[in-house]
Amino acid sequence: MSPRTTPRRRPARRLPAALAGATAGALVVGLAVTPAHAGSGTDGPIGTVARTVGDARFRPGPCPRTADPVPDLARARCGTLTVPENRSRTKEPKASGGSGAHGGRKITLAVAIMPAEAAAPARDPIVWFAGGPGDDAVSEIPMALAGNLNRDRDVIFMSQRGTYSADPELTCPNIDEFNARALGLVSNAPSTGRLHVEATRACRDRVDARGAERSTYNDIESSADYDALRKTLGVKKWNVFGISYGTHLALNYMRLHPKGIRSVGIDGVLPPSLAGGAVTWKAAREGFDGLFKACEEQPACDNRYPNLKATFLRLVSELEADPVTTTVTVPVHPEPVKVVLDGGNLVGWLTSATHVAAGVPRSIDELAHGDPQRIAEQLAGGKYSPQAIGRVAHGLVHGVFCGQWTPYESRSDIVRGGRRAFPSFPRSMLANAPQLAWLHDDCRAWDVPPAPPWIRDVTRSDTPTLALSGGFDAQTAPSNGAYAARTLSRSHAVTVPYVAHVVFADSRCAQTVTTSFFDDPAAPDTRCLAGLQPPEFEIAP
Repeated sequence: MSPRTTPRRRPARRLPAALAGATAGALVVGLAVTPAHAGSGTDGPIGTVARTVGDARFRPGPCPRTADPVPDLARARCGTLTVPENRSRTKEPKASGGSGAHGGRKITLAVAIMPAEAAAPARDPIVWFAGGPGDDAVSEIPMALAGNLNRDRDVIFMSQRGTYSADPELTCPNIDEFNARALGLVSNAPSTGRLHVEATRACRDRVDARGAERSTYNDIESSADYDALRKTLGVKKWNVFGISYGTHLALNYMRLHPKGIRSVGIDGVLPPSLAGGAVTWKAAREGFDGLFKACEEQPACDNRYPNLKATFLRLVSELEADPVTTTVTVPVHPEPVKVVLDGGNLVGWLTSATHVAAGVPRSIDELAHGDPQRIAEQLAGGKYSPQAIGRVAHGLVHGVFCGQWTPYESRSDIVRGGRRAFPSFPRSMLANAPQLAWLHDDCRAWDVPPAPPWIRDVTRSDTPTLALSGGFDAQTAPSNGAYAARTLSRSHAVTVPYVAHVVFADSRCAQTVTTSFFDDPAAPDTRCLAGLQPPEFEIAP
C-alpha cells in the first residue's frame, strides 16, 4: 500500500531510512572482500559477471544513488539490469532509448547485492520485493540487514521499474507536497478532490515528459524484470521476500514466472485478487480492533480509557460533521502548519498510528477532551517529513492502481466495503478508503488500459510460502495472510500479535520466524510467538 507518512518510531521501514541528506554520486563497488561461492553458477560471487539473456543485460558497476545514505552499500556488489520498457512492442518507437530483441525503448534498473555474513553462504540467495507500490528496494537495505536476512544468504535488491534509483525514475514530488498541504483542507470535500486530481494530472504530465510509457509500469512487466534478473545473474533458484505491496507483486510473480523459486516469504499480505478500497476498509477495522482489544485486556489501559473503541467511532462521526482546525509546529517547516482534523484524517491517522500503538489510547482520549494537538502533530510530522517528499514513484503507484485495481472494483464496491467495516461512519467518508483517497478520479486522469482480467485471479502454487501478518495491521489486514495461504498448498500462515504492518521491521520474533523459514521452508520456528506481550500503553496523569 501507499507509504506511511504519519507517526514513526524507527528510522526505517517501508520508506528509506530517515538519515540526513542524500548521497551525492555513486559508491564504488567493493568486490575484493566478498567470499566467492557457487550460487551464480560461476566461480565468482553473484553479480560480478556481465551477462545477456534474451533482451535483458546485467552489467556490474557502481552502486546507485539513494535518497538517504545507505552506508552498507560500501560493501555491496552492484550493477544495472537493462530491459525493454514494453516487451510487447515489436517496432522501435520514436523516442527510443535503444534497440534489442524486441526493439523499442530500454529502461535501466539498479541492482545491489548485499553479501551474506556467513563465510560459506547458502547457494540460493534471497531477492527482496519492496513495498509501496513505488518504494525503492535499495533504500530498504537497512531494514533487511537489521533483521539479519543476510545471515547466511546473499540478499538481492533491485529497484523496481520507475522507482527512485531506476532510469527513468517516475517520482512526483508535487503529489507528496500536495498531500502535506491537504492536511489543511476538509479531506472529503469535492473541492479537495478536484485539487487532488490536478496534482495527479501534473504527475502524469511529468511522467510523459520523461518519455515513459505509463501502461507498462505494472506487476506483469515488473515480474518479467525479476525473472530476467535471476537469469542474467545466473541464479538457478532463489528465495523471494516481499513486504506490503511487495507481497502483491510476489503473488503475481509466483504465477507468471514460477521457475527458479525455492520459497516465498510475504509480510503484510495484499493479495491481488482482493486489492482495492474495500479490503483497505477491512484492514483498518481489523487493525483498529486488534489495538482496542489489547487496551481492553490491559487493566491499566481499560480503567483509564474505558470504551476506547466506542469513543473513537463517535469522534470520527462528530469530526466528519464538524471538523476541528488547529495549527502545529513542524521542525522542517518554517511556519506553523494548518491541520483540519475531520473524520477522514482521524481514520488516516490511526491507520498509521498502529505502528506507535502505545500512545494511541492517550491521543484519542486527549482528542475526546478537546485537545487535538498530539494527533495533529503526528499527522503533520509525517506528511512534512523529508522522507515523505520525492521518494515514491507515483508513476508506478498509478500504473498498478489504475491498471490492476480500479478496472475491477467500482466506487460502489468501496462504499459497500466501508459500510460493512464501519456501519456508523457517514456516507461522505466511505468512497475514500484509507490510503486511497479519490482513487477512481485519479485513475480517470491517469488514463491507462486495464490489465487482463486474470491479473485478479488467486495465486495457486505448491511453492513453500510463509505468509506473515501483524495483529495490529490496519493497512493490509491480519486476515489476508490466511486468505492467501488457502490456495498455497505448502504454506504457513503466521500472525504476530501486537505488531502493525510489516512485522519483519518491528518484531525480533518475526525476524526469527522469517530466517528460520528460509533455512527450512517446511518447518519455520514459531516458538517465540508464545512469549509475546502487548505494548504497555501510556497512561496519562
